[in-house]
Amino acid sequence: MSVTISLPNSIERQLQSGWGDKLERKAVEALAVESYRAGLLSLGEIAEMLGVSINDADGFLKSRGLFVIEDLAEIESDNLVLENLLSK
Repeated sequence: MSVTISLPNSIERQLQSGWGDKLERKAVEALAVESYRAGLLSLGEIAEMLGVSINDADGFLKSRGLFVIEDLAEIESDNLVLENLLSK
């Protein structure tokens, strides 16, 4: 799917002069951040959207102040692992 964004010519020129051929990538990254923040896409979907690994997507989100949200089952499982490690 392609998404077209209409901008006033002066804004497009200004963004193009700052980012050059990276303008499209910057728009995709901004959409990725906002869709993750809104809970619309998972980490895996962000990785797919950006064409990167899960680890790279995680780093991308963290660099923008967004941390992967674990569900309660994952947190409980992590707690059990930690408890087992600490009891040894």
